[in-house]
Amino acid sequence: MKLQSAILCMLCAALPLARAVAQQPTLEKQWTTDTTLRVPESVYFDAKRNVLYVANIDGAPWGKDGKGFISQVSLDGKVTNLKWVDGFDAPKGMGVHGNHLYVADLNTIVVIDISKGAVVTRHTVEGAENLNDVTVSPKGTVYVSDSRKKTVHTFENGKSTLLLDSARSGLRGPNGLLFSQGQLLVLDAGAVKRAEKDNTLTKLADVAKGTDGIEHVRGNEYIVSCWQGEIFYVDIKAGTAIKMLDTQGEKLQTADIGYDAQKRIVYVPTFFGNKVTAYQLKPVN
Repeated sequence: MKLQSAILCMLCAALPLARAVAQQPTLEKQWTTDTTLRVPESVYFDAKRNVLYVANIDGAPWGKDGKGFISQVSLDGKVTNLKWVDGFDAPKGMGVHGNHLYVADLNTIVVIDISKGAVVTRHTVEGAENLNDVTVSPKGTVYVSDSRKKTVHTFENGKSTLLLDSARSGLRGPNGLLFSQGQLLVLDAGAVKRAEKDNTLTKLADVAKGTDGIEHVRGNEYIVSCWQGEIFYVDIKAGTAIKMLDTQGEKLQTADIGYDAQKRIVYVPTFFGNKVTAYQLKPVN
């Protein structure tokens, strides 16, 4: 009996560990588009319209060549409108508020009227060179990062303002931005950081080099992509990062991701791979 009791205790003690292992987040491939996309850098999931917007550079990553364009892709991976809106140079991060899609394009924030599928304005951000990612608050404030100048700007009411820079905030190379749960999160030099009210930054979690895109899952949990071909599940409260995907061996990049929070689908642009791949985040409960 003592031996049986000891074995039972050992099994009970192992159950929490078994559950933890079983619940480790993973990504399961769902579909991949064809390769008609051209250097896709960013994907934005528009939940209201059930469509994906894909920013295509179609040229040098930072080239001012007028080749860039925005595509529309269906939620089953069909490229439905390759050049939905064109006339960009090197479009990257995107964000939506109301009927407007905001796109970072070198030193310019381009505003698209979604219902018309047309550019309504282009705003040059003073001093900017390599605008990269975009996020928009529920109130409509647009935030945009400049990776080369190591700055973050806001854009509202037709005016842009410097918010964060390397001198005051210690930025080293900001890329991904996400306004989440009332706070601005910044991917900077391989880490997730939070912008404070005094315009300083607090590091929340180290991830890996090349941090690129960030999306919210629940509570303190986020998905972070790293350009070279890695995606992590990050808990900013615990400061942990679990690798879920590594496509470096396939030479497929994982740039600025999009995310369907309801279905838990992660949309990954492969940059030089010229396609977008969708993954189911599991477990889904």
